[in-house]
Amino acid sequence: MNANTQKVSDTGVSIWLDDLNRDRITTGNLRDLTQTHNVVGVTTNPSIFQKALSNIGPYDEQLAQLAKNNASVEEAVRAATTEDVKNACDIMSDIFNRSQYQDGRVSIEVEPHLAHNTKATEIQAQELWKTVNRPNAMIKIPATIEGLPAITTTLAKGISVNVTLVFSIARDLEVVKAYIDGIEAADKAGFDLSKIASVSSFFVSRVDTTIDKLLDDIDTNEAKNLKGKAAVANARIAYAKHAQAFANDPRWAALEAKGAKKQRLLWASTGVKNPAYSDTMYVDDLCGKLIVNTMPEATLMAVADHSKASGDSLSGKASEAETIIANIEKLGISMKLVTNKLEADGVEAFITSWTDLLANVKAGLTRNKA
Repeated sequence: MNANTQKVSDTGVSIWLDDLNRDRITTGNLRDLTQTHNVVGVTTNPSIFQKALSNIGPYDEQLAQLAKNNASVEEAVRAATTEDVKNACDIMSDIFNRSQYQDGRVSIEVEPHLAHNTKATEIQAQELWKTVNRPNAMIKIPATIEGLPAITTTLAKGISVNVTLVFSIARDLEVVKAYIDGIEAADKAGFDLSKIASVSSFFVSRVDTTIDKLLDDIDTNEAKNLKGKAAVANARIAYAKHAQAFANDPRWAALEAKGAKKQRLLWASTGVKNPAYSDTMYVDDLCGKLIVNTMPEATLMAVADHSKASGDSLSGKASEAETIIANIEKLGISMKLVTNKLEADGVEAFITSWTDLLANVKAGLTRNKA
């Protein structure tokens, strides 16, 4: 294993790859990353699949068969994306078993336009679970107000869930409650709790991108000194509050005794957008136990090359982080307004990617049908 990715893993972080495409599977690249860079899971989203299926070649054979069978665009998208996820799950199956069902997970997301439709999200989550038909799959559901009850319902059916688009500490605490509610229901339904897993995907870099612009507009020395600090501070507070939420829920100890696993925080959006900052800061500054960090390949390779991770950089940091956030808010910047907007923007961005994905697949079907 790469020495630097091993150091990150040794802190308690599970490294997941934030990318998937057909070539990664067929060339053996994904398997290689599990053997050389400590990759123990995979996440996908509409933007990742939009990029993957925009390439002419890797998917043409499948699209040609789908075109021959007169598949609709939606059917073709489902077939192509779930095939990649199935194959990635198979590659990760040994890790899944060795980790006692914690890692070796591969995520696939419900269609983003369903983000504000609880019932439709619940139905599609079950459909995706049945279609992929792998015990190490994870269904991604956005942490919108309407998504929260869908998360509980999906977990209650024994389906593992990756809760995505979490930006605020308050929303993460709602996600924890939705998770415990779901696990409690799954227990009553007789499911094996040890095989159900969940992560709360807490987005990082987008917080700095947005708040840094607001700090630039204020243009004081105090504002400048706070640049590049909001995202890590927000995540460090979330880490402490997330752990407290499990400790404070009177139901959890009994569920854990039956094999239930704590929902882990997953740091998402860990690619650094500002070139003035270290390109490994959202890894090095956010290491600790019960953490997943899903990295785009560029971040993974940067970590492998020059990560400065040297142990737990989360525990005991909440008080300092709260001071940073308080100082940002004293300047008139509302974290609540920022994170609410980021959630809305995140949903819209995924809808745009999904629309582009449908267009790419439609073109592929037409090309292969002609």
